[in-house]
Amino acid sequence: MHDDELIFLTGATGFVGTQLVAELLRSQPHARLALLIRPAKDKSAEERAQAIIPASELVRVQVISGDVSQPNCGLDRGTYDRLASETTRVIHSAATVRFDHTLGEARNMNVEGTRRLLDFAAASRRLRRFAYVGTAYVAGQRTGLIREDELSVGQGYRNTYEQTKAEAEALVRSRMNSLPAVVLRPSIIVGDSQTGATSSFKMMYWPLKIYARRLWRTVPGYPDAVLDVVPVDYVAKAVAQLAFDDKAVGEVVHLCAGPRGSATIQQIALRAVEYFKGPEPRYINPGVFFAAIRPLLYLTLWGPKRRVLVSGRAYRDYFSMRMQFDTTNAERLLEPAGISPPSVMDYLDRLFQYCVASDWGRKTVSAQ
Repeated sequence: MHDDELIFLTGATGFVGTQLVAELLRSQPHARLALLIRPAKDKSAEERAQAIIPASELVRVQVISGDVSQPNCGLDRGTYDRLASETTRVIHSAATVRFDHTLGEARNMNVEGTRRLLDFAAASRRLRRFAYVGTAYVAGQRTGLIREDELSVGQGYRNTYEQTKAEAEALVRSRMNSLPAVVLRPSIIVGDSQTGATSSFKMMYWPLKIYARRLWRTVPGYPDAVLDVVPVDYVAKAVAQLAFDDKAVGEVVHLCAGPRGSATIQQIALRAVEYFKGPEPRYINPGVFFAAIRPLLYLTLWGPKRRVLVSGRAYRDYFSMRMQFDTTNAERLLEPAGISPPSVMDYLDRLFQYCVASDWGRKTVSAQ
């Protein structure tokens, strides 16, 4: 029973955030939620919230119009002080996940936004937990087994997203001696493991789409490169669980498939060949492709295939990774609660089915 709980959540309207709101409402039936939501150009914070909160649960939810990229999260002093006096748990999942932001833009959202939430948590007189949702890809360009207690070991980063999420995690770690904090690091998040449903068709979905549409079959990557993929329902359940687990305080937890559940690009590609009945992909050294072949293709290709060349640059490094994520802490903390990530190969066809049914996000798919 958590009758006096007020959970302050950022990122509620994002892909993971919407699932997390539903999971918190389900798993904490006596808790109240305060959702910090940034107004959109054409919608207020309240209007955006209506799309993710069942009408029957509105009485338990406060919608707070604000923005983590603004001083005091865009809140007036009265609202800020009231929330700080009532909040018992902070779950910070808001971030920019774009790879093409400048370092300054990404830092303002990911690093300074995290600093503002840490300051809010420090001002919260009833605080029991600060849960920070980061990413396993703070590992950057490392290879081999990445352990949960490791952060900066001199690695480089592929983009400003990885770099600023690493900087933000370092900031959280620096406050762990004064705040009851836990760092949660999901890997590549895909659709629901049972239904395949997703609202985000990035990362793994992009190459699948161009393959399924017969636009491209050449993979600038290695067949044995590892894709660590986890379904959004697992991530939401794990975050909700660890935000209430006293044993998680002070820990860094990989919410990843890990060595047991991840798959290689070749394994996923072969399943795609079977499902979409297409030709087997061709693999090419990514260094050679981007240094020599891509510039020539860019000059000679037009239309959809040229757009593939442009869009694919953001994901190129993720098809040549040779790293695995250790999940020792995750297994120790989550398995007693019956929470563990399924192997990607066990639900991959469901992801494919949803992609086809929704025409890669163009159509609405009714709930089963």
